[in-house]
This record gives sequence, C-alpha cells and structure tokens, in this order.
Amino acid sequence: MATRTDAPTRREQILKEAARLFAERGFHGVGVDEIGAAVGISGPGLYRHFAGKDAMLAELLVGISGQLLTGAKRRLEEADGVAAPETVLDSLIEGHIDFALDDRPLITLHDRELDRLRDTDRKLVRQLQRQYVELWVGVVRELYPELAEPAARSAVHSVFGLLNSTPHLTRPGSLPGRAGTAELLHRMARGAFAAAGSR
Repeated sequence: MATRTDAPTRREQILKEAARLFAERGFHGVGVDEIGAAVGISGPGLYRHFAGKDAMLAELLVGISGQLLTGAKRRLEEADGVAAPETVLDSLIEGHIDFALDDRPLITLHDRELDRLRDTDRKLVRQLQRQYVELWVGVVRELYPELAEPAARSAVHSVFGLLNSTPHLTRPGSLPGRAGTAELLHRMARGAFAAAGSR
C-alpha cells in the first residue's frame, strides 16, 4: 500500500477508494455503486473482484495488519546482527509513520468499523496486531533493558496512539508538510520511549 511504487491493480484501486469512502461516511453510508463510480466501473462490476462490502472491509483491515507485521519483520531481519537497537527502533518508527501518514483512512476504519468484521476476521486482525506489538516490545526492551515487559508494552501502545492520531490532523495547514510531520512524529515517539525507559 504505502510502499508500493508500481501502478496499482484494479483491485487495489477499489480498496483504496472503499477505504476513503468508508472513512469519510461510515461503512453503512456508502453503497457499492458509489465505490464503483469512484474507480470508473459499475457497482455490479465490483462483484467480479469482491463478494461485497464486507469482503472489502475485511481485506482492508486484515490486509493492513498483515502488512505492518510483515514490514516490521523485514526491518528486523535486515538489521539482525548489524544494527544497534536504537537504529532498529528508528526503523520501526519510520515504517509506522509511513503507514500513519499514507494510509490514514485505514486508521479511521479500524477505530470505527473493526466490530463489523466477522469473528474470524476480527480475531485474525487482533492476532496480527499482537504479534506486531511484541516485535516492538522486544526492540524497546533491548534498548531499555531496565524497562519491565508490561511497561514496555504500554509504551508501545502509547506510541501507536500518538502516531495513529494523524487522521485527526486534517484541517488545512494543521500539518507542516509530510517530511516535517514525519520528523516531528519521530522525535515525539523517541521521546516517549526515552521517558518510559528513564528512571
């Protein structure tokens, strides 16, 4: 999603517009015809790609949770044995900031619509998210070894709350540009971890 550089497929275009519309007007406030119109196909044409809106929502929320976990694992594998914990934490923060700035509708969707998923999909989202958190907890405790595991986990969740606040910063002029916002969020995240790790 945020890291993709080649042209999106039709399926990805549909998901992107569905996420935007669901975030703007709510899951039940958007019809299949509107999603189709946003990508230039008929509403019924969407059924060649998805069984319905429920399937789109599930793919969006399960998909981004899986992508975050996969991206974090890749960053840890690339750093294994060659990077200091501080560098690894910086890399994790950068990856999450990319998500928070480039996929803001998905944050809104998660907050508002997660309970609409089938139990199996919702449990999968939670499982992927727990694994993602635990990767961060391991890195944070490596950098701040005196920080107890529950405190490290709380710190990670708190930093996610900070980084995932970007959908609320949508007023024109409320953000200092993407690069400036990313740098600010990074400083604040590192500051939060440093405060948690200090005694």
